[in-house]
Amino acid sequence: MVMLIKCFLVTEKAVSLLEKNVLTAIVDIRAKKPDIKREIERLFNVEVEKVNTLITPKGEKKAYIKLKPEYSAEEILSKLGVF
Repeated sequence: MVMLIKCFLVTEKAVSLLEKNVLTAIVDIRAKKPDIKREIERLFNVEVEKVNTLITPKGEKKAYIKLKPEYSAEEILSKLGVF
């Protein structure tokens, strides 16, 4: 099984998006939005509202994952030891 989520980003922009309940991650270049949504929901037992993706100038795929209001993006990152 391929790991779709490579790493979560903790940049200034990513941290400011946490207030809007959005996680920012680098994902596998071949990952599709529904696959990313399923993976986050399975790994962290949360519900995802929507996923936006883009290809960075470095050639990496970045995903902005918006969680439903009843879940906390900040809590997920703190469980992972990011904060």
